[in-house]
Amino acid sequence: MYFLLTRMLCRSKDFFSPGSASAGHGSSPIHPPAPRPSTFSFSLSPGQIEELRERLREKGFEMRALEHGLFDGRGPSVIVRAYRSGKVLVQGSGAADFVEMVLEPEVLREARMGYEETWDPEECLPHAGSDECGKGDFFGPLVVAAAYVDPEVARVLRRLGVRDSKEVKNDLRAIRLSEEIRKAVRGLYSVVALGPAKYNELYCRFGNLNRLLAWAHATALAELLRKIPSCPRALVDQFAKAPVLERALQGQGLSLRVEQKPRAESDIAVAAASLLARGEFLRRLALLGKEAGMTLPKGASSPVLKAAREIVRCQGAERLHSLAKVHFRTFAQVTGAVGSSLAQTGVAGGSDATSATPSSCAAPPSGYDRVGWLEEEGVGKPSQDA
Repeated sequence: MYFLLTRMLCRSKDFFSPGSASAGHGSSPIHPPAPRPSTFSFSLSPGQIEELRERLREKGFEMRALEHGLFDGRGPSVIVRAYRSGKVLVQGSGAADFVEMVLEPEVLREARMGYEETWDPEECLPHAGSDECGKGDFFGPLVVAAAYVDPEVARVLRRLGVRDSKEVKNDLRAIRLSEEIRKAVRGLYSVVALGPAKYNELYCRFGNLNRLLAWAHATALAELLRKIPSCPRALVDQFAKAPVLERALQGQGLSLRVEQKPRAESDIAVAAASLLARGEFLRRLALLGKEAGMTLPKGASSPVLKAAREIVRCQGAERLHSLAKVHFRTFAQVTGAVGSSLAQTGVAGGSDATSATPSSCAAPPSGYDRVGWLEEEGVGKPSQDA
């Protein structure tokens, strides 16, 4: 499903940056799409061929013996033949869909077909992207990541099938992709990870989620620029009015040219940052669940409310301060804190969020503490909390 969704996005007009020739701008005539090929040839390892055989069986293909070969699998509109040499032929009117949705994501684990024509060349030029994960989740941290991309890195990320993390429906795949991205960008990334306790402290200081997000994005970009000072520009998925982030960037002393736009996750640098942030969020959420003695659900839905009530019942309301974002209405619902420590005015980032009130938070200091966020080594380990 992930590969199908990303291909649909690639072929939609919203995927391309304004001015991209691929988006259909300009005076060039529109030609009908060329017919999709019906025959594909691949060279697979013995292990990949066995994995392909199992996938075909799972999907109900009719498996036949193949003379001078390994097997002949027949499904709706597609025939897959594997030979002892390692050659695999995929044929039929459904061959292209089979390659895109089965062979590449489940066996090759690499996207090869059709991507060169669908990417905007401009997004492969050297630049940075930043994105966040966790702002709409009651449990767990807020994570903001930034990544640097140049033409060489962009090619590697393409082959990995990197796209906006929201289109990666499987959490395990998101974590694995985030680890591959860390390797692909050669250490040119940064991760700001605010655990719930630090998040709650900083939210009280800022009193507004958008200002906190702007500070975290600016911090991530500032750390990335320490590694690659020559970075010419950055792209950020727009989460507030432009001056909010601009002030935060000025506070970090950054003169970097930063563009903010909606749906920026279609850009490869932002998509890489999105997956870095999501991978770190998922790792940290799992660790918090171990500390809490239960699985902590994502989001802010009824399972989240149920889990929060169970924590309050067994461990007390104070325990939520180290597991969750306490300005969410979920906290008020399970603790009865409405009116005493939280106001009911909404902020950007989810209808479940509320704004802090001066009475509930200590006054902000003259300068905000610098947050620790990076892990230079140990890909599978979470970053150190702020």
